[in-house]
Amino acid sequence: MEKSGLTYSVSGQQWEEVSGYDENMNTIRTYQVCNVFDNNQNNWVRTKYIRRRGAQRIHVEMKFSVRDCSSIPNVPGSCKETFNLYYYESDADTATRTSPAWMENPWIKVDTIAADESFSQVDLGGRVMKINTEVRSFGPVSRNGFYLAFQDYGGCMSLIAVRVFYRKCPRIITNGALFQETLSGAESTSLVAARGVCIPNAEEVDVPIKLYCNGDGEWMVPIGRCMCKAGNEAVENGTVCRACPSGFFKPTQGDESCMQCPINSRTTSEGAINCICRNGYYRTDSDPLQMPCTTVPSAPQNVISSVNETSVMLEWMPPRDSGGREDVVFNIICKSCGGGRGGCTRCGDNVQFLPRQLGLTESRVYISDLLAHTQYTFEVQAVNGVSDQSPYSPQYASVNITTNQAAPSTVSIMHQVSRTVDSITLTWSQPDQPNGVILDYELQYYEKDQSEYNSTTIRSQTNTVVIRGLKPGSIYVFQVRARTVAGFGRYSGKMYFQTMTEEEYNTSIQEKLPLIIGSAAAGLVFLIAVVVIIIVCNRRRGFDRADSEYTDKLQHYTSGHSERANLFLGVELMTPGMKIYIDPFTYEDPNEAVREFAKEIDISCVKIEQVIGAGEFGEVCSGNLKLPGKREMFVAIKTLKSGYTEKQRRDFLSEASIMGQFDHPNVIHLEGVVTKSSPVMIITEFMENGSLDSFLRQNDGQFTVIQLVGMLRGIASGMKYLADMNYVHRDLAARNILVNSNLVCKVSDFGLSRFLEDDTSDPTYTSALGGKIPIRWTAPEAIQYRKFTSASDVWSYGIVMWEVMSYGERPYWDMTNQDVINAIEQDYRLPPPMDCPSALHQLMLDCWQKDRNNRPKFSQIVNNLDKMIRNPNMLKAMTPLSSGVHLPLLDRSIPDFSSFSTVDEWLDAIKMGQYKDNFANADFTTFDVVSQMTMDDILRVGVTLAGHQKKILNSVQMMRAQMNQIQSVEV
Repeated sequence: MEKSGLTYSVSGQQWEEVSGYDENMNTIRTYQVCNVFDNNQNNWVRTKYIRRRGAQRIHVEMKFSVRDCSSIPNVPGSCKETFNLYYYESDADTATRTSPAWMENPWIKVDTIAADESFSQVDLGGRVMKINTEVRSFGPVSRNGFYLAFQDYGGCMSLIAVRVFYRKCPRIITNGALFQETLSGAESTSLVAARGVCIPNAEEVDVPIKLYCNGDGEWMVPIGRCMCKAGNEAVENGTVCRACPSGFFKPTQGDESCMQCPINSRTTSEGAINCICRNGYYRTDSDPLQMPCTTVPSAPQNVISSVNETSVMLEWMPPRDSGGREDVVFNIICKSCGGGRGGCTRCGDNVQFLPRQLGLTESRVYISDLLAHTQYTFEVQAVNGVSDQSPYSPQYASVNITTNQAAPSTVSIMHQVSRTVDSITLTWSQPDQPNGVILDYELQYYEKDQSEYNSTTIRSQTNTVVIRGLKPGSIYVFQVRARTVAGFGRYSGKMYFQTMTEEEYNTSIQEKLPLIIGSAAAGLVFLIAVVVIIIVCNRRRGFDRADSEYTDKLQHYTSGHSERANLFLGVELMTPGMKIYIDPFTYEDPNEAVREFAKEIDISCVKIEQVIGAGEFGEVCSGNLKLPGKREMFVAIKTLKSGYTEKQRRDFLSEASIMGQFDHPNVIHLEGVVTKSSPVMIITEFMENGSLDSFLRQNDGQFTVIQLVGMLRGIASGMKYLADMNYVHRDLAARNILVNSNLVCKVSDFGLSRFLEDDTSDPTYTSALGGKIPIRWTAPEAIQYRKFTSASDVWSYGIVMWEVMSYGERPYWDMTNQDVINAIEQDYRLPPPMDCPSALHQLMLDCWQKDRNNRPKFSQIVNNLDKMIRNPNMLKAMTPLSSGVHLPLLDRSIPDFSSFSTVDEWLDAIKMGQYKDNFANADFTTFDVVSQMTMDDILRVGVTLAGHQKKILNSVQMMRAQMNQIQSVEV
């Protein structure tokens, strides 16, 4: 404040600069006014020009004293104990004694200031003042600076000190980011967002990092954070990311400290993200980086052989040094030596190894089917997980053996050459291991209905024989064995052949003539067909070449029992006007499919509002789409994260190429794609309620059965449309159904229908044919044979029905995928959810028919649901929960009460232990009593939460069913 501030007074009196004392009797200088005996006082004092310095809200701290009017003798009624605070903004210091005018306009009033304490005491030493402190703030201010003014209008007071300040949040390093000094907002409740910058060698995690500066100059509401990059660790309370020193490493981004290099590894520089193995040591791709580098094992020890004719048992001791690993296995290399060929050669495929030749975990192997009187060398190799990285061959121990004389091996195959009414001609192959020169063969045969002891044997020096003197139309059993100087080998397996009957023999000649004629006719038909193909193809090529290219890319799915297209000599015939799904992966250039089926949208038309989730390829956002000439609409936006590969871009856009072909109210609608700008986007209609499974769980028990059936009808209608287009979804589940604000359900998520291997949304089971499958939703033939059809989609739809009626419960509860497969194989099916109408559960069971040909079509499902909606009485009958066929599955989600000794233990097992006292107080203390509980009893006990009521009632019904089953077994 100016020491000789300009003042103005209507009555001619002004503020005066005088000395006084504070409460501690310290001398102070004040501005004082005390014209209480004159009416209509209007005394002003003004500060110097104060520069704003970027602040938007100004705070004023005032120290002052006021004399109590009642302590002044003969004081008039106009005496005041308050004063007013004003401010005036200006871009420059232009004030004079008369400008701005000494009145409320142009001055802006901040507040009337009143004292908490006033003084009335005066002693010989001078006035003793009670000093008051008040703080006021005003804003927003926008000019370069301002003046403050204080107006007295009839009081006796002293203005001791004025402090003018603004608040700011200081420069700070927190959450791994630097935030610069930030001024507070224009209002006391304002939050000013500040964007942080990651400290050196740190990077953002998930979302942009922010802090908010509040009106008191304090940082708050941290969002996101920065973490030290791989190869760097946080030090100095997280304010510095320091490179890992030599000999240390850090493989990932995060708060972890650098780790010392494991044994047999080193770093080549600071800031290492891994340690390099030293020469002669290695690490596999699956080895964690913290694991010491390892080397190859030494050779096995003490190989022992035991020969038995043409077989040998090898046994050995593990290697002395495993190379530092626990995954040592053994390989057997078999070499046949001698035999006049000079040197040793690898054994043939006929040699048998039990349990196997490579990858033995036990230190023994049984080798058979060797040649007789032959020298062999067996090398027993020790290998581990890093042996294939070593430039040297595995170390081994060897043993030499010589086989003994042995009989020939078994004849494996026998063929019928011809037959008559009384004879059969047979031939067979030589044994795989003759073990010498075959002297002759012995054939044994007898009638099937007779005993083997009544068999007849004949000898043959060749591998072909005619057996005569047989009965017409009779079945005979044949076995053959070979003989060398070492004796007979074992008989072959039993083979069954039948002689001709008289009728067959007589008609066989008559059949030959039509066969010859038919063969000639077939040749003629084939010639005509070739001519037709040439004509058709030439016409088609000349008529519409572009249409031919389009047709070549038609995806053709075989439904197994109903086809919408017939094939004749490679030409596809389709119903006129029918739209058929085209697989985008049939295009040589996948970008061509995107251009054909997805509309390109300019990035300027898209405005991302917020991130609502994360997808497989990047973030999922909500935002607005404003196309020229159209109203702005709310949309969902899938983005492709930066750093993508060309394959990831192709896979990401393939969903748009698929979705762009569909146009149905129950299938998610594609608005377009952004491929010519970054990031690459897929834009679809926005579904406010998200995925169906989450939506149902959040609204458990809130819908009527008719509403649920309406949802199911919408899903079935969308699937009927897809099936009619010959499209197979392959991943139909409630998580892949989206719900809008009007409870309309739409089929979505077409990215996984082809790439099942990338599915991570639910635990999967790896099938024998490769790839991963969402087991709980997949038909058995699709799991076992990868046979995906519209019929397998119908099975999945039945699971979706169960999810909807159970309000998003997990199918098959906590059963493992293998348990689910086994249960389905044993014809077990999911039981009806609580309060599920029997008509709906029967429709589920129809969808889960083992024979896919017996499952309903989606058109039939839509018709059935329409009938239920038109006739709600069909939905009143409920399926009994205690049906015995469902017990094995129910046991997986609800514990068997018989495994508990008390009701309290049972309540703990179903996670309802908080109601133990309620059950005890209501005398529900035995299983016999509990099993008879109704919903009224559960309410009377004091269970008020709908979810808890449902769980307890399900468990009680299960207990009752188990009791009934036990009683029926006892009877």
